[in-house]
Amino acid sequence: MNKVTVIIPNYNGAGFLPDCLRSLKKQTYTDFCVIIVDNGSGDSSVSYVKKNHPEVRLIELGDNTGFANAVNVGIRAADSEYVFLLNNDTVCDERAIEALVRVMDKNRSLFSAQAKMLQLKAPDLVDDAGDYYCALGWAFAPSKDKDSGRYRKRTYITSSCAGAAIYRKSMLEEVGLFDEAHFCYLEDVDLGYRARLYGYRNLMEPSAVVYHAGSGSSGSRHNAFKVELTAANNLYLIYKNMPFLQVLINLPLIITGIIIKHVFYVKKGLGKAHIKGLLSGFSKIFKGHGKRVPFRGKQALNSLKLQLELWLNCLRRIGIV
Repeated sequence: MNKVTVIIPNYNGAGFLPDCLRSLKKQTYTDFCVIIVDNGSGDSSVSYVKKNHPEVRLIELGDNTGFANAVNVGIRAADSEYVFLLNNDTVCDERAIEALVRVMDKNRSLFSAQAKMLQLKAPDLVDDAGDYYCALGWAFAPSKDKDSGRYRKRTYITSSCAGAAIYRKSMLEEVGLFDEAHFCYLEDVDLGYRARLYGYRNLMEPSAVVYHAGSGSSGSRHNAFKVELTAANNLYLIYKNMPFLQVLINLPLIITGIIIKHVFYVKKGLGKAHIKGLLSGFSKIFKGHGKRVPFRGKQALNSLKLQLELWLNCLRRIGIV
């Protein structure tokens, strides 16, 4: 049994997998194995892995079941203390896994630790150095496109970006895995926020560096597919992770956040996709009654603590702090 299982969800990633897997072979930390969960790729991904990487365990799914289901399949198949989730369009610095394992070993209250993700084509710029959630109902990465030199300190965050993050498997079994109703987008924010409600913490470890091509599966930063899913998943996330009173407290800000987002997407010609996503979000809420966090004891108390953070993150989002 290895201490770490690297889980790579893959969908038509034949162009990215060679560099990704090559970087894993160069790791200074060696007590890990690799599972690739293929989401019904139509390219040469499967044949490439079978031919060139027989040491990798390949799990083939017949269809594109989404990021959340694919990584859950990998997590359930893993027999290790930690699982390291890694996008297929990434390249890991040789000490990335070593740094993540070290910080998790030292801090037993950590649910997850994410790498400092830099842009593959512009490595001086950050892709993601930790995700936050605010009372406007926005998940955001304030580090996006910023100079990497500004993010040298270990930082506690709302949630880890699952594109390059290590999770403690025992805690995953306690708080639950990724919610497959998300399909993809915000499933990692949902999970990280849920872990916070259980009293655990998430962290960005700057000494673990991973280079990310970005939008390797969906193709661009803003498109109808992303807009629809993120709009739907955001409403679903709020419903699942906030008690009714907290939703009421935040409702004016949430509505404001939705209006601002809609104006933004209308300007990009994606207004209809945003409306469609919001309607889909209400559908997910009606179907997801059994997935609400049980707000008893520590979950209720931690929701109050998180409320202060949600307000603070509003200030962080608009650049005041």
